[in-house]
Amino acid sequence: MRFLNTVLAVILIVTLSLINVAYAERNFGTGADMTQLAKISSILAAPERYMSSPITVEGAIVKVCSKRGCWMELASDKKFQTLRIKVRDGDMVFPMAAMGKVAYATGQLKALELSLEQSKKYLAYLAQENDEQFDVNSVTQTMTIYELSPTGVTIKD
Repeated sequence: MRFLNTVLAVILIVTLSLINVAYAERNFGTGADMTQLAKISSILAAPERYMSSPITVEGAIVKVCSKRGCWMELASDKKFQTLRIKVRDGDMVFPMAAMGKVAYATGQLKALELSLEQSKKYLAYLAQENDEQFDVNSVTQTMTIYELSPTGVTIKD
């Protein structure tokens, strides 16, 4: 009986070890191309330089779409800065369990030009999400939001 318990314990340990190895890295789409790595802060400082060719970004996952897993936000190397990684619903599904893990995403940077009304709604939404006060009349200019449309993502534990 002791021998059987020992064997079962060894099998359990090996199985759990294999599971941990399997989840050490998870690829979506083609996986990220690590040769195209650029800092999020550099991209957001001069986005026009990065619009013409695919780039790869790296960051801790700070938010994930809780409805369909169709987007996630990566923390920049600069404090309080993030970049949204957005796919069409169903193309890739980012799991909520990925929050806090490091992700690499390769794709095309896109500019979303918002009208004044859209800018107000967007900033009001952000304030509500962060439980902050917001005066919609304080917004007097349109804004541009940048997001990465990925062909490949790699999430590491």
